Amino acid sequence: MIDLRSDTVTRPTPGMLEAMFSAKVGDDVFRDDPTVNELEEKTAKLFGMEDALFCPSGTMTNQIAINVHTHPGDEVICHKHAHVYYHEGGGIMRNSGASVCLLDGDRGLITSEQVARSINPDDVHRPVTKLVEVENTMNKGGGACYQYVDLLEIAAVCDANNLRLHLDGARLFNAMVATGTRPEDFGAIFDSISICLSKGLGAPVGSLLLGNHDFITKARRVRKVLGGGMRQAGFLAAAGIYALDHHVGRLAEDHARAKYLGNVLESLPYVSSVLPIETNILIFTLTDGFTEKEFITALKQYDIHALPTGPQSVRFVTHLDFTDEMMGEVENALRKIAG
Repeated sequence: MIDLRSDTVTRPTPGMLEAMFSAKVGDDVFRDDPTVNELEEKTAKLFGMEDALFCPSGTMTNQIAINVHTHPGDEVICHKHAHVYYHEGGGIMRNSGASVCLLDGDRGLITSEQVARSINPDDVHRPVTKLVEVENTMNKGGGACYQYVDLLEIAAVCDANNLRLHLDGARLFNAMVATGTRPEDFGAIFDSISICLSKGLGAPVGSLLLGNHDFITKARRVRKVLGGGMRQAGFLAAAGIYALDHHVGRLAEDHARAKYLGNVLESLPYVSSVLPIETNILIFTLTDGFTEKEFITALKQYDIHALPTGPQSVRFVTHLDFTDEMMGEVENALRKIAG
C-alpha cells in the first residue's frame, strides 16, 4: 500500500521506537514526567519562548490557544479555509463562544492590509476583535508558505491594535525548511504557536503549544478541562524529542518528491492544473469529465490512496514513509490511468 492521504500516516522509525521504549516516565498531570518536561523545555528554548505544553493533537493546541486568548463574544480573524475554522468541528464557537471574521486570500494566505480592514470599531453592535490566526504551511493552499516579511507586517498590525497573534504551525518545520527561516524568528513575533509532531516529523502522537509562562499556565487548565491531561506521556514525548533531533532536515526530501510528482501531474492529459508546490502537499484539479471519486477509485486499483479535496480536486502528501521506489510506482500508475 502506498498512502498519500496525509503525512499523519507514518510509523515510528526504529530509532524512534528505541527512544520511546527507553523513556523515563512519570505522571504528567502531576508534572512528574521527566521526558514530557524535557520536550516542553527543549521546544520552548528552540523557539525562544518562555514555556510549552504537550497535548494529544494540534486541534487541541489550537483550540486551547483560542480559548485562552478570547472571551465569549470576541472575534477571531482568520482565512476562510483555516484549519481552526474549517477542520476543527466548530471548536471556535463550541469551546470558546467566539465569533469569526473569515478572509479570502491567495492559497489560504492573508495580508496585513486585510487584517487591518477587518478590525471591528468600538461598537456595542459588533464583536470585539481579539485574535488573529494564521496557518503556516497552509493545508488547503497546497502547503503554501508565508514570507516572513508578510508575517512581520501582520504582527505590526496586531501590536498597534492590541490584538493577540496565534500561529497554527502544524507543518511549520516544512515552512522553515522551504523558506530558510528559524524557530526563533517565529517565537519573536507570535503570542502563541502550535506545532505538530505527528505530521512531517513522523512522531505517532502529539503537538505542542508555546507561549509565555502566564499563557501556558492558563492553557494547562484548559487542557485539563478538555480532557487532554495525559499520565505517563513520556513514551510519546520521547518520540517528539527524537523527531526534533533527527527528522527536520530530511523534510527537504519530501518537498523534492512532491515537486517531482507535481511535474508528472502537469504532463498528464486528465490534470487541468496543479497548485504551486512549496512543501510536501500537492493539490491538483482534474479535467471535466473525470471526477475526483473516479480518480481515487482508479488509484486504488494500484493500491495507492489519496484524498479528494473538493469537486475535481485531489490532494497528495509526501512524507517520511514515502520512498523513491514508491514514487516510481505512483508515476507509473498515473501514466497508466492516462491510457
